Amino acid sequence: MTSGRKISEVPLSSYGRLSSVLSPVGRMMAQFAADFRDGVDINLGVGYVSEEAIPYEEVAEAFAAIRRDPARYRVPLNYGGPAGSPNLIRSLRRFLLQNHIGELTSEILDRYRIIIGASGASSLLEGVAEVLPPGIVITSDPRYYIYCEILERHGYEVLAVPEDKEGISPEAVEAELARLGDRVGDVRFFYVVTVNNPTCRVLTTSRRAAIVAIAEKLSQQLGHKVPVIFDGAYELLIHEPGFPRPWSPLHFDRLGIVYEVGTLSKIVAPALRIGFMIGPPGPLMDALVQHTCDVGFSAPLFAQEIASYLLDHKGDKRLEEVRSVYRHRALVARQAIERHLGWALAEISGGEAGFYYFLTFKDVNTGEASPFFRFLTRSTGDPAIDGPEGEPLPRVFYLPGEHCVDPHGKLRELGQRQLRISYAYEDLSRIEEGLRLMGEAARYAAGLAS
Repeated sequence: MTSGRKISEVPLSSYGRLSSVLSPVGRMMAQFAADFRDGVDINLGVGYVSEEAIPYEEVAEAFAAIRRDPARYRVPLNYGGPAGSPNLIRSLRRFLLQNHIGELTSEILDRYRIIIGASGASSLLEGVAEVLPPGIVITSDPRYYIYCEILERHGYEVLAVPEDKEGISPEAVEAELARLGDRVGDVRFFYVVTVNNPTCRVLTTSRRAAIVAIAEKLSQQLGHKVPVIFDGAYELLIHEPGFPRPWSPLHFDRLGIVYEVGTLSKIVAPALRIGFMIGPPGPLMDALVQHTCDVGFSAPLFAQEIASYLLDHKGDKRLEEVRSVYRHRALVARQAIERHLGWALAEISGGEAGFYYFLTFKDVNTGEASPFFRFLTRSTGDPAIDGPEGEPLPRVFYLPGEHCVDPHGKLRELGQRQLRISYAYEDLSRIEEGLRLMGEAARYAAGLAS
């Protein structure tokens, strides 16, 4: 029997309390999963890869092949080791070298360790947040909103430094470090996305070297290593022919402070959840391996072995094919952007790598409270725009720029006129239609503002 005393909810940690409220992007993804109408609504927002770039038949072929070779691919449906499948690690090393990714060499990779995350690259990044003490993280603005929100829920302070066309500015980073004064000792690590999400600007080789040099200088000043985490999620998708291929930042690492995070989601399949980190042997890599063990023992071994087989037998061809898919999509999407939105835009970023364009409008507000957003989500209250009762017109999902910039930073006002679109998920005809509707929404918003 109960005494009638009111029982409160389960007490949560600080992280738990912050996690109990779904983030804006999480809310948008939940909405997409819950009520998206295939063939009606248009997804230009959620960053899914192109279905035409996922090798369904080859994945099935790979699983059959590993079952026929138990000597090499042992117990693929059982548990694996927390550092990752030795087969996959060897395959990654060969793939990186053979395809000249980052101009890496055997001599460089011999000095580093490769580990596999429990569930994609995001699990390794979350592991970094777990195993390092909270403090300040230096990153770029616009920022990778998903990881920055994770860091903030873990108690970190994210200091976002504006980027330009070559990526995060080293001079601006040094200025921010100087501004911190005595608090510079609270800097825990640098987090830099090499092909930035959301802008898809590619961090140049010289900028990579400069950021490593800044971190080395800070490490010497503080008397302990300050890691630089380079997130290369889209590094393999630099698809514009002739675009300068940046060098891996491992080339410039003299202190053992550079860590590169990569993924096979963009060139194989996201559902395999293969993320990896290349980093110097030491306590941080050891802690991340234990973190993988803590959260799931290992990444699913069958997925690792499938990925290993595909890299060995199809990897080089897959890389060419996937780059070709996104190059074509980038060109078609760019033409549609200019056709339907060119009149309203101040800047277009992206198109050389990854699968996003980041658009800056001259005057149109793009936030969730804006007429532009309400037009595209059919929530204006006007039946002529929203559609008749029970038969709403197509909605267009995009990522508002207000979620991509530091809410306390220098770009917060500019972010109100920005948005990110993806040219990966939808058919090209649907991308064209989505951008046409965006043009209508921009004219609607401009008419209300005039």
